[in-house]
Amino acid sequence: MPTLPPPPSEDPHRHRAVAESFGLDPKRYDRSRPTYPSALVDEVMADLPGRRLLDVGIGTGLSARPFAERGAEVVGIEPDPRMAELARRRGFAVEIARFEEWSPAGRVFDAVISGQTWHWIDPIAGPAKAALVLRPGGRIALFWNVFQPAPELAAAFGAVYRRVETGLPFDPWSGDPLAGHQVLMQRVVDGLARSGAFGEVRQWRTDWAREYTRDEWLDLVPTSGGHHLIPRPRLDELLAGLGEVVDAAGGRITVGYATVLLTATRTAGN
Repeated sequence: MPTLPPPPSEDPHRHRAVAESFGLDPKRYDRSRPTYPSALVDEVMADLPGRRLLDVGIGTGLSARPFAERGAEVVGIEPDPRMAELARRRGFAVEIARFEEWSPAGRVFDAVISGQTWHWIDPIAGPAKAALVLRPGGRIALFWNVFQPAPELAAAFGAVYRRVETGLPFDPWSGDPLAGHQVLMQRVVDGLARSGAFGEVRQWRTDWAREYTRDEWLDLVPTSGGHHLIPRPRLDELLAGLGEVVDAAGGRITVGYATVLLTATRTAGN
């Protein structure tokens, strides 16, 4: 289950309590969150002027690892020191700051990447800072894993969320998750356009699937945005109900994902 931002009718970057909650259990986050397909790395790395990357919201390093494995030199920015510590143990250089307030100290990069994070960044200040640190011809590459469950699975999980009074301001299983993310991504596109520093924003997508055991799925659920706000007894009730759904499916479920990418090139002279 990927990050679940607040409803798209709101400004996610203003929800700092949710945005900076993922470090409550960084080891769980690191072991349970899905990684990114190699096709995404191929798409981002193609035609870069170099291999020096800045990862905005590096977290535990999940987004940076596949790029480092391809020979990229990755510097991370992360507001949560708990997440940053785990990324540092993975060998990444991480500076603790909110990206909008971070000082690049004159450094420039060939790409600014951000996995599962950019919707928490101010849509105006973020692109301006990215433009500042990108060399002309460099690229901004923002990507998300969006879950695409089978309709019957989504209906069963949704029934559990409706039965348990979680207090969440959104139902993660109502509607089309990709449609909700498209609203968020349009805000990102608008912010990049308003900066005047980037060329046309291209959208790219690849679909894939992962099988989860009951324990693996229940390990993942609490890492989703906002779930730390659910009182413990209600969270236990929620997890028990979700576990029953997986049990009824034979103890394993297959969850589809769409990995979506927004990318644009830093133009010269802006």
